[in-house]
Amino acid sequence: MKRSLLGMALLAALAGPVIAQEPVAANPLALDAKAIKDAGIVLAKAAPRALTDELKAPGEVKADAYSTVLVSPRVESQVLARKAKLGDVVKAGAPLVVLSSVQVAETQGALIVAEQDWQRIASLGPQAVSARRYNEAKVQRDQARAKLRAYGLSDGQIGGLLRKGSAGADGSFELLAPAGGRVTTDEFLVGERVEPGRTLFTLVKEDSVWVVAQMAPADAERVKPDADARILVHDTAIPGKVVQRSHQTDERTRTVPVRIEVDNRQDLLHPGELVEARIATGSAVQKLAVPAEAIVLLQNQPTVFLAKGNGQFEPAPVMVGDTRDG
Repeated sequence: MKRSLLGMALLAALAGPVIAQEPVAANPLALDAKAIKDAGIVLAKAAPRALTDELKAPGEVKADAYSTVLVSPRVESQVLARKAKLGDVVKAGAPLVVLSSVQVAETQGALIVAEQDWQRIASLGPQAVSARRYNEAKVQRDQARAKLRAYGLSDGQIGGLLRKGSAGADGSFELLAPAGGRVTTDEFLVGERVEPGRTLFTLVKEDSVWVVAQMAPADAERVKPDADARILVHDTAIPGKVVQRSHQTDERTRTVPVRIEVDNRQDLLHPGELVEARIATGSAVQKLAVPAEAIVLLQNQPTVFLAKGNGQFEPAPVMVGDTRDG
């Protein structure tokens, strides 16, 4: 057996405060070195540890809205091809979908003509043409460029169009990712016509997520901005920081939402997941503590084993206080 109850009882880890009680008569347990090794027993000292009072609250993982981007066309278009799909992780500037638009085709053609006109006039110089004609040609070129940018084309795409010439003025263009992230929604079909402003993709950066803890108003009043927090999920405690406490009580649940920002670079948390939040209130204090796994129940009495030397382990009853971090 890798770990016996005794082995767990002596495992080194941070735990709750304990108060020793009067010892009771008990026969010590004797183990030789091999038995101690086989049982996986680890010795740890009961010593003062820095413990912080915490408030518990249920919470829900939500995407960090400050790192979430909605991707939508800025002009009436038709979907020609899909470049990214649900669940993909894309980089900023990556093509997401190929669209086609009559308005874009008209503006592409206008830019090519305006660029050629401008290049001809610029080669002559302002001395060879009137100032008005010179400025008109430049403004027409710049306006056509600005219009394509307003439709969502990048400078690189506009430069590629000018290199292709009239053959590239077919109205098709790639909608690019404005930021990196994971594709969490992509509700459209190839061939579908889409209106300006309709969300085609949602991109979420998962390096950071929010946990919204629902707290009783009296408890929420005790929570301070920037307070340390822990999110318990999958037998793991993930550190976080309180970034906002709502000033409005939810009318349905009569609770106050408290938003906690959590580093999620290990990808342990996902939007929609239910978790338990622990929020620190006040400064840490020194209390006598032992590992939680060091406490076992013998005859309905919380007990730890004291190492007496020479393989002798003597049970000692204790009174258990609050538990912190295992």
